[in-house]
Amino acid sequence: MIADGLCRDCLTLEPGPGPCCQICGSRRLLRHPELATLSIAHIDCDAFYASVEKRDRPELHDKPVIVGGGRRGVVSAACYTARLYGVRSAMPMFKALALCPDAVVIKPDISKYSGVGRHIRAIMQDVTPLVEPLSIDEAFLDLTGTEMLHGGPPARTLAALAKRVEKDEGLTVSVGLSYNKSLAKIASDLDKPQGFSVLGRGDAQDFLAGQPVSLIWGVGKALKGQLEQAGIRKIGDLLDYEEAGLILRFGSIGKGLYRFARGEDERRVTSNAEVKSISAETTFNLDLSSLESLEAELWPLCEKVSRRLKRAQLAGHAAVLKLKTARFSLITRQRRLDDPTQLASRLFKAAQSLLTREVDGRSFRLIGIGCDDLCPAKFADPPSLLEPDRKRKVAVEAVMDRLRDKLGDGAIQLGRGFKTQQPNCPKSG
Repeated sequence: MIADGLCRDCLTLEPGPGPCCQICGSRRLLRHPELATLSIAHIDCDAFYASVEKRDRPELHDKPVIVGGGRRGVVSAACYTARLYGVRSAMPMFKALALCPDAVVIKPDISKYSGVGRHIRAIMQDVTPLVEPLSIDEAFLDLTGTEMLHGGPPARTLAALAKRVEKDEGLTVSVGLSYNKSLAKIASDLDKPQGFSVLGRGDAQDFLAGQPVSLIWGVGKALKGQLEQAGIRKIGDLLDYEEAGLILRFGSIGKGLYRFARGEDERRVTSNAEVKSISAETTFNLDLSSLESLEAELWPLCEKVSRRLKRAQLAGHAAVLKLKTARFSLITRQRRLDDPTQLASRLFKAAQSLLTREVDGRSFRLIGIGCDDLCPAKFADPPSLLEPDRKRKVAVEAVMDRLRDKLGDGAIQLGRGFKTQQPNCPKSG
């Protein structure tokens, strides 16, 4: 058993009582009375997309960087310099550029970010097999029982992991350590960037009590308003209610509210969390209303989803079309397929029929395509009497995929793909 201290630089477990480590002189000391016993962590890369771009372009080191689409798109990520101006993820680009007009804007390169994310995840899996990804740049880890393997408590292993990510990938991460997933995720956001925060059983409830109810996952604007009408503004206000009373007043989420306020979360870290859907979407610089122009934007998204399905070794039973009107009304339509697919051509055909029904003179600012009800790839695109040339389509796409993997995404296109060469310059996701 160790004392309640850790030097995050030299990884000494007993750095001494002062403000600096007695071994290396670092001030990056971590102290907590439960440091030796906590093992559930959340790791989040700091301003991931923007940090990758700054790493790859050192001349941008001191400049505000925004990763996102054109003026009609949204901010995918903002570096910490840009955040000083008020720029935030998911903010409309026009608003972000009004706040920070000197920002360097970079179009997202998802394939590059995914590759970096895979490298970081591999580093995580070196320390524990129980890694539950939430996105390409964050994950939960369960390090329970790894003390003998790594020669120290999870806190030390996590500090070493953060140092390795910085050394190998040139990026920083923030770590949250606690006794359950909810609190670990909250902790990782307390001291960004390059932070390491701890919430233990002895201090979690006191910490939560003073936090706004909006900190609770699932509490959006509507539920926050309902809670405030009931006089519940802080998480600590929930402690005055019985579980049954919260369920009666707020429905099934009342159970979660009751438990969260008490620092309870029984969910386990699972390394095989099921992927429920795979999708891609794009926001236009200029609204589109014609079927031809919308189809031109739909096709490359179908190809993107097709590639993502193949990389994940999955297939989908349903195609889902997503549209957002110029007035921000969201429309989703779904079509069940005869059998599961990975083919861009089948996704496009299904989505095209759904799209045709929606094109009625309205203008649209966004289109997306997704695949739901996923299954293993071995069930994808079996021979069909209703589609005699399906086997040929599978073979053609396989050849195209190999060429793109070798030469790049633009190496080969079907004739339909050339329709996308227009000045709309969308922001894709």
